Amino acid sequence: MRVRALALRILNQLRHDRRTLALMLLAPVFLLTLVYFILADTTPVINIAVVNAPAGFEDKLEEYNVRGQRYSKNEARLALERGEIIASIKIVGGKSFIEVDGSNPTKAKTALAALEQAKIDVFISRPDLRSEITYLYGKEDLPTFDNFGATLIGFIIFFFVFLVSGISFLQERTSGTLEKLLSTPIRRWEIVVGYVLGFGVFTILQAFLISWYCVYVLKVMMIGSFGLILLITLLTAIIALTLGILMSTLANNEFQMIQFIPLIIVPQIFFCGLFDLPADIEVIGNVMPLYYIADALTEVMIRGSGLGAIAWDLSIILVCSVLFMVLNTLLLKKYRRI
Repeated sequence: MRVRALALRILNQLRHDRRTLALMLLAPVFLLTLVYFILADTTPVINIAVVNAPAGFEDKLEEYNVRGQRYSKNEARLALERGEIIASIKIVGGKSFIEVDGSNPTKAKTALAALEQAKIDVFISRPDLRSEITYLYGKEDLPTFDNFGATLIGFIIFFFVFLVSGISFLQERTSGTLEKLLSTPIRRWEIVVGYVLGFGVFTILQAFLISWYCVYVLKVMMIGSFGLILLITLLTAIIALTLGILMSTLANNEFQMIQFIPLIIVPQIFFCGLFDLPADIEVIGNVMPLYYIADALTEVMIRGSGLGAIAWDLSIILVCSVLFMVLNTLLLKKYRRI
């Protein structure tokens, strides 16, 4: 009877905990759906600029799941710099000149293989047509860790700062410290800003340590400015910090804080650039902070871009951080009205 009573008590408790029920029943379905689309048999779109090649060369590329379009020399270079194409080819005087964006090794290898095979099919009488390959970004046989290193730096900082800040702020509430602060004349926004600044000191140290370790110890490919890497990782820590504090305001205990990980953190992994997704699903990443963090780090570390190229990403990160702080200030109304 005691076992039965205990089991019924737990069932009744879970029945009234809608957040836990949603995590157990809906979150797995949501994550499995994301994984389904990622692992589905979809062919990524690979665009190639054809600057100078015989007629029908684009049709041959289509046979190898590569889309070839005619560009001028300047248009092809500009499209390659913007990431609109993976490679460009110009065939002149018995030699092909190929320029490749190697920041995505998988697509780059697919593009090169298609180009070589299309040349063989078009120039049947000249199977020895030579190729001169130049990498605009990345390099030949770019190591997998170098390819994903930029994204992983952003994710690791984002995840740990989110988790630590959220649980720490939650402990401030459960221990009664926050309630004592709210009983003083201090304003809600001052509490939020104070916690962000307090935790921010340690997040700065963490961002610097992780960036320095990956670049100078693990030797992750880094073409751009290390100062920009520090700036991006610092803003990453700030947005993770503000989001973690916001989520902890919504949670009642540490367990509920942990529940936000599969709902807030895991989906962002799928849309931050680690996977090739269908175009109609990939747009979901535009509402996820980690997408802009990974894009900014990749631009600097792999493409060697400057501040101008990542200004939009940094702006989105800053706006989201401010938005999370404002929402957190508003949510503190349920603890005290000022």
